Amino acid sequence: MVASGLPAFSHSARASSVPATIPPRPRGLYLITPDDTDTTRLLARVEAVLPHACWLQYRNKRADARLREAQAIALLALARAHHVPLLINDDATLAARIGADGVHLGEDDGDLAQARASLGPAALVGASCYDDITRARRAVDAGANHVAFGAFHPSTTKPGARRADPELLAQAAALGVPRVAIGGITPDNARALLDAGADLIAVVGGVFDAPDPIAAARAYRAAFERAHPSS
Repeated sequence: MVASGLPAFSHSARASSVPATIPPRPRGLYLITPDDTDTTRLLARVEAVLPHACWLQYRNKRADARLREAQAIALLALARAHHVPLLINDDATLAARIGADGVHLGEDDGDLAQARASLGPAALVGASCYDDITRARRAVDAGANHVAFGAFHPSTTKPGARRADPELLAQAAALGVPRVAIGGITPDNARALLDAGADLIAVVGGVFDAPDPIAAARAYRAAFERAHPSS
């Protein structure tokens, strides 16, 4: 391993610089990385489950700026190899610097319009909208092209997160952008949110804290297949 914590990879993690092809209406598991400061371990954990995901978000609240950039670069190569778009959590500057596919911004984590301007018209720019449809409308007006609601269930990642009503997902259909559901979602309770209109289910612990992360990721994918058998 080099000093940056960036390991040498097999050819499976070495990818071209061609961005992922992003479907106009994504549907599936949206993986969010765990807070793991061991880069080799993090990449192995992500690579094991990435075939079952359609989007990947890099989030690490325990890493310093140098490690975050090294991990983000490594994850971008991995995501490219699997043809999965990589978004960066709460840091449009980092996303632009490494050429990531997009960014996800929370309530106090940057200006959506500035993020859109810096990343360009093709980037994925997402906004956390919690339990607030008005915030979602404003986010789309500012340049977001997908919106996230939740927590819908108690979450170990954010125990204090305010709870959202699944009806928000139906209301947000009028915005014309993909809707992400997040917060304590399991393969067993996902169906109600998919029926309400969720296009993507965002998960951290439901996959990475599971006894068998690969089986867990497959179970989320199966939940989508049951809800949308013709997709």
